[in-house]
Amino acid sequence: MKKLLFIVIAILTFNVNAQIEDPVEWSFSYDSISQDSYILTIKAKIERGWNIYSQFVNPDGPIPTSFVFEESEDFKLVGTVNEPKPNTKYDPVFQMDLSSFQDEVVFTQEIKLLNKVLPTIKGELEFMACNEKMCLPPDYVDMIFDLKKKDKSDLENSLDSINKTEANKYKISSIDLENPASDCGEKKTEKSLWGIFLLGIVGGFIALLTPCVFPMIPLTVSFFTKGSDNRSKAVFNAGLYGIFIFLTYTLLSLPFHLMPNINPEVLNEISTNPWLNISFFFIFLIFAISFFGYFEITLPSSWSNSAGSGRDIGGVIGIFFMALTLAIVSFSCTGPILGSLLAGTLSSASSDYLNIFGFDTAMVSVKLSLAMSGFGIALGFPFALFAAFPTWLKSLPKSGGWLNSVKVVLGFLEIALAIKFLSNADLVEQWGLIKRETFFALWFLTFFALFLYLIGFIKFPHDNPKLRIGFVRTSFSVLVFCFAVYLIPGVFGKNWWNHNLLSGFPPAKYYSYFNPEHEIKNIYKDYQKGLDYAKKVNKPVMIDFTGQACVNCRKIEEAVWIDKDVKSILDNEYVVISLYVDEKTILPIESQETVDIITRDGNVKKKKIKTIGNKWSTLQSLTFQNNTQPLYVLMSPDEKLLANPIGYSFAKNVSNYLGYLECGVDAFNSVND
Repeated sequence: MKKLLFIVIAILTFNVNAQIEDPVEWSFSYDSISQDSYILTIKAKIERGWNIYSQFVNPDGPIPTSFVFEESEDFKLVGTVNEPKPNTKYDPVFQMDLSSFQDEVVFTQEIKLLNKVLPTIKGELEFMACNEKMCLPPDYVDMIFDLKKKDKSDLENSLDSINKTEANKYKISSIDLENPASDCGEKKTEKSLWGIFLLGIVGGFIALLTPCVFPMIPLTVSFFTKGSDNRSKAVFNAGLYGIFIFLTYTLLSLPFHLMPNINPEVLNEISTNPWLNISFFFIFLIFAISFFGYFEITLPSSWSNSAGSGRDIGGVIGIFFMALTLAIVSFSCTGPILGSLLAGTLSSASSDYLNIFGFDTAMVSVKLSLAMSGFGIALGFPFALFAAFPTWLKSLPKSGGWLNSVKVVLGFLEIALAIKFLSNADLVEQWGLIKRETFFALWFLTFFALFLYLIGFIKFPHDNPKLRIGFVRTSFSVLVFCFAVYLIPGVFGKNWWNHNLLSGFPPAKYYSYFNPEHEIKNIYKDYQKGLDYAKKVNKPVMIDFTGQACVNCRKIEEAVWIDKDVKSILDNEYVVISLYVDEKTILPIESQETVDIITRDGNVKKKKIKTIGNKWSTLQSLTFQNNTQPLYVLMSPDEKLLANPIGYSFAKNVSNYLGYLECGVDAFNSVND
């Protein structure tokens, strides 16, 4: 979790005048100190003005330099990695004393051979480089010490040669996005700058209805309730909240102007991080309990006032953090906008540049900023209204009882949505804790408890003891009860009951105790295995780039794939390959690798492939220049594109999707003739 937060901080704190930086060069060598003992030497050459950190820095500070060696039966490590005495001084960026190295530093590790075999020793180091203005995101470097090599210069070059061998492994050379076999699918059209801005606005309004943004509505209402007595101040704070939301989203796009080597799936990795989702589960659970009236959440008293200032600094800080929380929670909702534009940063040959105030910035980054600005405006304006909502409520007669009932109802909704975040973490890690039936059971208990509250069977500390159940409350109680009944068949895994109303909220149908098999017959989760089978049966392939925690992917599977005509053609005419880009399963050591990625400015960036999800997200980004999910690609078994790839907006219409699949079959048959 700490590493994740520092990655976000490092990205967001880049100076606007920064260029692409690679200030540390690593080299590896070894020396024999006895017949069976060796010293491994790890040397870092550091550019002037930069530094890397000791292995032993304050855990609340930057990422330390660390080393991990693969275990082997051929040798053992003697002690730990030794480092020279670092320079220790106060760091104004992190506001603490830190130990770091400048110019050049040599780390050493002693090993002892356990037999007569001269092994190849492999490992990985992690480091963070900073200067006075910025910190680069943490980076990984492979370490290789081949004791069988006699020429040490060969040893120092071995890592580069291995990387270059696999440089284009995840870019399928036979895929030509500009010339598919047919004209089906979504054609790429160049949108104007105004069109991109409007796209962002539309995306922001749509995001209000998604499960990653909706939980913030009750949090906003609750947070701004306390300051709603002074009407003018409440309206000012609500407006400030909207402005902070707009600025947060706009500033999130700035790193992509400065860093063409940012992995395009970085925000997807953050949004699907299991520990972040678990954190939100606890946050929303705590807020729910607060909504029920058992305690009040307040800012630290030290934030309440600023000496010599008449302004309420604590309130401004609180509003800012509410806006920042909204931005983090909604990362998965910004993906459909961010991904399609960010994918363009992978192409160095076709990117146009725009000069702004003397600085050249890529047009794709300008479009990204416009889209994110539009998104921030569309999301900030309604949330400013939500922030002002408590003021309007208190202006009504006897609004105190109303407001408490609203808060309690929203508290139950927070519990339901907290379960969704916990489910996201479970899906990504495949722990098997909240399978589909468990999810429905937890939601049933939540909404049945809400029904009992509405009819007065359950009471909370601030409820009026003399409850009067009027027409509105009765009507709402009936709706909640009907919804709870609607959930019951899902508890028992009954497929005959249609839960399309909830598509995307519960886990996939096959993440189940009672129905663990996927509804599609010929479906694979490994690209090569699926491709081999397609060659064997001579059928076209549909690649489904998806995610365990992808809401829109579940909607397509549960609302479109179940259509009898769509299911028939997928079962009988295609081999489906579902590639989960957020799959966190660690690859075997021998399968982990580093690949070259060409950045927008023509430089080469090294990317570490450590998980199954890393493989599929890299394949999607490099080959199809897109990193949003779902993405559907039709191709032949010999890896020729049959149609233009399509995303959620096109695929959600059953007739569109069916026509797309049929067109792909026709294209495959014509290519084979």
